[in-house]
Amino acid sequence: MQNSYRSLSPSGGPTKAQAPDIEFLTFRLGEESYGIHILKVQEIRVYEKPTVIANAPAFIKGVINLRGVIVPILDLRVKFQLPEARYDELTLVIVLNVASRVVAVVVDSVSDVVSLAAELIRPAPEFASTTFDARYITGLATVGDSMLILLDIEKLMTSSEMALVEAASH
Repeated sequence: MQNSYRSLSPSGGPTKAQAPDIEFLTFRLGEESYGIHILKVQEIRVYEKPTVIANAPAFIKGVINLRGVIVPILDLRVKFQLPEARYDELTLVIVLNVASRVVAVVVDSVSDVVSLAAELIRPAPEFASTTFDARYITGLATVGDSMLILLDIEKLMTSSEMALVEAASH
């Protein structure tokens, strides 16, 4: 686990100038580690075969009934154009609350919850490519020996190409 050093005020609490650490749930897709803001996470579950919806985009695996709520299951490997993984008893689903909606994403494994100081998060590099879209990456951070890709899961899940949330009609 990483060590955090905090600047303390005379009262023993964090100084006013220091921004609070941000907590991320980290997970793996293939060889890469990703992080999403912990406040977006509702729960972590073992993968169960969803009910397939005809004509759904390839990254939508189907839906499950989660305590009376119909929840779409998305495969981020397909969305990120990664090689397809096999689904087994170790495959997990992260259930998220985004844009007042419950959705779930399939991941290879969940690693940990890490706390990162804002100054440790670096901006995502800009790419001059139309095949790579970095607008869903809020930043990059080094945790131990590996690079952590921080996702703006709200922006990703509410994007028009995800077709999960209707555009606001106000």
